[in-house]
Amino acid sequence: MIYRETGQYKISYGADEQIFPIKQDRYVILAVLLFAFLVMPFLGNDYWFGAILIPFLILSLAALGLNILTGYAGQLSLGSAGFMAVGAFAAYNFMLRIDGMPFLLAFFLSGLCAAAVGIVFGLPSLRVKGFYLAAATLASQFFIEWVLTKFPWFTNHSASGVITAQKMELFGFAFDTPTSRYLLTLSIVTLLALFAKNLVRTRTGRDWMAVRDMDVAAEVIGIPILRTKLLAFAISSFYLGIAGALWAYTYLGTVEPQAFELNRSFQILFMVIIGGMGTIVGAFFGAAFIVLVPIFLNLLSSGLFGGAVDPGMLAHMEQLVFGAMIIFFLIVEPLGLARLWQLGKQKLRLWPFPH
Repeated sequence: MIYRETGQYKISYGADEQIFPIKQDRYVILAVLLFAFLVMPFLGNDYWFGAILIPFLILSLAALGLNILTGYAGQLSLGSAGFMAVGAFAAYNFMLRIDGMPFLLAFFLSGLCAAAVGIVFGLPSLRVKGFYLAAATLASQFFIEWVLTKFPWFTNHSASGVITAQKMELFGFAFDTPTSRYLLTLSIVTLLALFAKNLVRTRTGRDWMAVRDMDVAAEVIGIPILRTKLLAFAISSFYLGIAGALWAYTYLGTVEPQAFELNRSFQILFMVIIGGMGTIVGAFFGAAFIVLVPIFLNLLSSGLFGGAVDPGMLAHMEQLVFGAMIIFFLIVEPLGLARLWQLGKQKLRLWPFPH
């Protein structure tokens, strides 16, 4: 009886179309946001903010961007880290080349730059699909890395290629502490997640899902395939570009191409698969799995072996165990953690009666 729609009547179109139509969902989301904004800054420490919460939020945003493209529009991409790199270096150069450029505006413009690059590399999706499209987007990953390393203008002619990110200041307030950077990241991720949640409920989201399910039938009923696919690439790359800027400015503190290598693209893809394709909450579940499981395995091995295992061997063991867990999870629940969340809510609708 604690999660039941019975008695929750809608008396207007606005109430029927709201983003969370069930009041229990609204209460849970509100409680989570209040805890994250008001309670967590006082409970957390520098390690929690710098090593766990900030990367979790940024990777959730990156997974959300890829989920828009792969989960909702059905276009496979392996160049996510490349688009993140575009966002990071675009934000750096906007703040470097333009005096007085607000960092929030630089982040927004970096997302637009990533969206433009995403449209260019999304053009092959009009002719190819599946693994062939994955190969085309994989080429974008290597091409972007090559451009950023071979043209020193992007790194301001830095000899090492690693440059320090500029300070983030807004109305005289500097985001120079782990707590302030956490709150900044949380605010941006929350706004973009709510925007994505609304976007997939619009005609644009329905067009994406129609193209994903059967693009030929979608074209027959009048859905513009060209615009729909390129819009998915643009919005997905926009999210990834902002995630890349946040990764450089609020997490690493440096802007470097090595932070956006191919392994990062696969990591984001694993988040989408594990969390659940075609779901907003799945991006957060997948990011939590990727970020927290290695930490848990490290703590477990330290508790069992007491630090007696060689660190290099321990790192390889963690990778093996982590990969085995991913394979096991995909076999047990191929639709991801979001599906388990959905099944749990369905059980609550029938509780205490048996299903």
